[in-house]
Amino acid sequence: MKRRIGGGLLATVLLSAALYGQAQAAPATAKVDLIGINMSAAGFAGQVLPGVEGTNYFYPTEDYFRRYAAKGFRFIRFPFLWERVQPQLGGELDQAQVALLQRTLDFADKYGIRVILDMHNYARYRGQLIGSPQVPYASYADAWKRLATTFQKHPALYGYDVMNEPHDTQGLWPQAAQTAVDSIRSVDMKTPIFIAGDSWSSAQRWPQANGDLLIKDPADNLIYEAHIYFDEDSSGNYASGTKGVHPMIGVERTRPFIEWLKKHNLRGFIGEYGIPAHPQWLEAMDNLLSYLGEQCVPSAYWAAGPGWGDYPLAIEPKNGVEKPQTALLEKHLNRHDCQVIGPR
Repeated sequence: MKRRIGGGLLATVLLSAALYGQAQAAPATAKVDLIGINMSAAGFAGQVLPGVEGTNYFYPTEDYFRRYAAKGFRFIRFPFLWERVQPQLGGELDQAQVALLQRTLDFADKYGIRVILDMHNYARYRGQLIGSPQVPYASYADAWKRLATTFQKHPALYGYDVMNEPHDTQGLWPQAAQTAVDSIRSVDMKTPIFIAGDSWSSAQRWPQANGDLLIKDPADNLIYEAHIYFDEDSSGNYASGTKGVHPMIGVERTRPFIEWLKKHNLRGFIGEYGIPAHPQWLEAMDNLLSYLGEQCVPSAYWAAGPGWGDYPLAIEPKNGVEKPQTALLEKHLNRHDCQVIGPR
């Protein structure tokens, strides 16, 4: 598949023609932003539906966008729950949730940030698998067609992340992913689409779990998405502390995904990674971001945004003190000069 530059962040920028009839300058290409964040909280409390905004789940206020834009972050991955946005399969979108998503995109646009809209549902709706009799593929297609129709023209939209961390899908996920792409492309041929993999989108297990996840896109504008955590069981819980940690653990766990992308000439994205603020984890994360930068593969840290409290992976300042993870992200913001999404 031929690589293409897709979306607002990756658009080609042409230099203006010189004055007095001089020849137009050679085209210049916009630089790819490699470091983003998950601004999470709207996806909280899936066990409480619909829940109460501000109590069970949270949408970010304008200040979050102001602060992260000031640090130089230019894109976010934004989780939301399908059941809140569309309370009944095949039904109308909930207009209160649409308004909150619209407000989020508006805040982002005000501060020059682009948004990846992430359906954070693990390939399920109310606990039932997409592709099952309870949640037919057509219902999933309907949801994404409605979402794309609603948000496709927003200037802050970076892409559609059609599903977070599918897992244990009994082989149903590839057709579901293709269904989402076909549905979106029926109304939007421009916006990039992010395709996560089965087995919790594990970068390490990608070739085994998703070796044949080769989705067709008439717009040729797909970005495959894997996740990676550094703890012993790769869960992101870090329950076993630093057991098994070594400086290259993140690179080693990510390389199978990168090599798969290279084999098929596809573009990639690490949609989640995160660590507690411990020197050994920070070293491993530093090495991972260097590796991804060399490959021109963007990534989004997990997590920022409201409602996280004492969650050890969160990068929200505590008592006015910035987290070490934030400084490390800032270190890598402009470290690599990439003009297309890789790997390379």
